[in-house]
Amino acid sequence: MNFSVGRLFQMPGGCAVISLMFAVFSLPVQAAVLEIEAEFVPDSAKPQKNEFVNKTPSEGFCRQVPAACEPFGLFSLGAPIAFTANAPILANHADPRQGGMAKVPSAWREVRVTHESGDSKVLSVRIGGIGHEAQVPRPVTELTGGGYWDQLWAGGGWAYAPSPCQGVGWYSHGPRGYNSFWRVPVGAGVCSKKALFDIPMSFRYLYFVFAYELRTPDPLNMVAGKYNGSITYRVGPHQDFDMGDVMIPADNQLTLNFSLDVRHTLKVEIPPGGNRVELVPQGGWQAWLTQGRKPTRLFRDQTFNVSSSSRFKMSLDCQYSLDGNRCSVRDPVSGHVVPLDVSLTLPNGLVDAAAQPVSRRPLRRDGSGTELFQPRFYVDRKPGTLHFEIAPDEVDEMLKPGIARSYSGNVTVIWDSEVG
Repeated sequence: MNFSVGRLFQMPGGCAVISLMFAVFSLPVQAAVLEIEAEFVPDSAKPQKNEFVNKTPSEGFCRQVPAACEPFGLFSLGAPIAFTANAPILANHADPRQGGMAKVPSAWREVRVTHESGDSKVLSVRIGGIGHEAQVPRPVTELTGGGYWDQLWAGGGWAYAPSPCQGVGWYSHGPRGYNSFWRVPVGAGVCSKKALFDIPMSFRYLYFVFAYELRTPDPLNMVAGKYNGSITYRVGPHQDFDMGDVMIPADNQLTLNFSLDVRHTLKVEIPPGGNRVELVPQGGWQAWLTQGRKPTRLFRDQTFNVSSSSRFKMSLDCQYSLDGNRCSVRDPVSGHVVPLDVSLTLPNGLVDAAAQPVSRRPLRRDGSGTELFQPRFYVDRKPGTLHFEIAPDEVDEMLKPGIARSYSGNVTVIWDSEVG
């Protein structure tokens, strides 16, 4: 699809307008199916901005004149559908459907997109602009008896959009062709132009350009991978894309295929030596060694840094387990086994399934109580804590005067991004 741009001018009134020399657009014959791709990749520089980025380059108007689209969140694509008049457009026609008109699906419509896992979300799309490459069979000066495009249509050329559509001022023109674009507000109805001179029935739109606006789902509540979905519009009189009763399309359907690519981050960093945890009393062992004062608890808080843009769950794997759901430590000589309590505190921004902060949440082998954690925003290298502790009554059993014991055991803490 090739687009060419001509010289720049400024229209009277001082508005920032580009008038482009007539541009020739070459469109290959193809089915009216267009692809729209967007992706989410966490950005540590903007952790609060968690949105999809449209990766589909604009074609036509929004590519030529991005200033007319970007402030409104619009992207444009060229639809390879030509329209040809099935009758002459008569001067001063009373019925808007007998002249130059456009009615597009400008209200928001929902599209369900589905992941290969079966998870599905809803995006919304609306058509927010429409443009044509109009071609008359004879030079416009002949049709108007010496006039030009502003004399052919009531209210001036198509750069001057009829209400409720909004002109953007930018257009291209030549003796037989006129390329224009209108923004379309949400829920707008028919936008029509009345011809002031007869236009023979070989009047054509070589194609049309439409602008679309997207509302994408929250990527933080989506699993990693691609979500796909589509929407099909009807094209023709009284359909979704309606150019009136005179202008008849070469294809009566336009399908938009959507692909949302979610690329999540889940990274946990343990500081050097953090994989070896030594449980000690408050203040160390000195009071026990010098004063015989028995400790009431043994514990250790181990910090870690977590980066997460995705949901995850957590659980434990144990070398020793006494009650089936908690890990334990064991003295190899006596065989005495003591339950070990492991709990978790997550940084601000990570919450549980009920959107509650996570503070000293017990970790279990079966993952009960830690089935789902989710970010409110992208959390980038924020500190969390693993709490290891042996209960006071167990400590009393471990410390026997005159008996040396050494307890140890391997505990594996699992962060799992595969959340059902």
